[in-house]
Amino acid sequence: MLVSEGMLPVSEKCQVGTIPQVELASKTHRQTLMTRIRVVVAEDLAPVLTTVVSMLRESFDVVDAVSDGQAALAATLKQNPDLVVLDISMPLMSGIEVAQELKKAGNKAKIVFLTVHEDADILKTCHAAGGLGYVIKLLMDTDLVPAIKEALAGHIFTSDFPSERGMV
Repeated sequence: MLVSEGMLPVSEKCQVGTIPQVELASKTHRQTLMTRIRVVVAEDLAPVLTTVVSMLRESFDVVDAVSDGQAALAATLKQNPDLVVLDISMPLMSGIEVAQELKKAGNKAKIVFLTVHEDADILKTCHAAGGLGYVIKLLMDTDLVPAIKEALAGHIFTSDFPSERGMV
């Protein structure tokens, strides 16, 4: 499923348990997508969720977009994607908790965390939970797709912390 552009208010959070309006790809488009990398995106801020899905849908098959941790866990177990993009701070379950549960369940999806947290301890926790990518939201335009590609190759990708680069 793909999130439609322009359907979400810019300043609102998604309500827990709901996802933005989505549109299904056409049958021809779905057949093309079958050979592409399947991705689930979990992010509680509706504008960020919409942006991420828009960024990824040109190169990846975004099979679900959800707004809380429990929905992320359920979508990942149901859809069996190749990769999951997880916000760390979400309602119901954090992205770290989702990653830990997926790891316990033996799920093989690669994990890329998308976060505002510039914290080395949180980064270590994310790696311990199975995360291969750690992308700072401020840098997602330049870092998210490379982080996904590195994670799919089994490599670790970590955004530079903007505060350490003098960007904030």
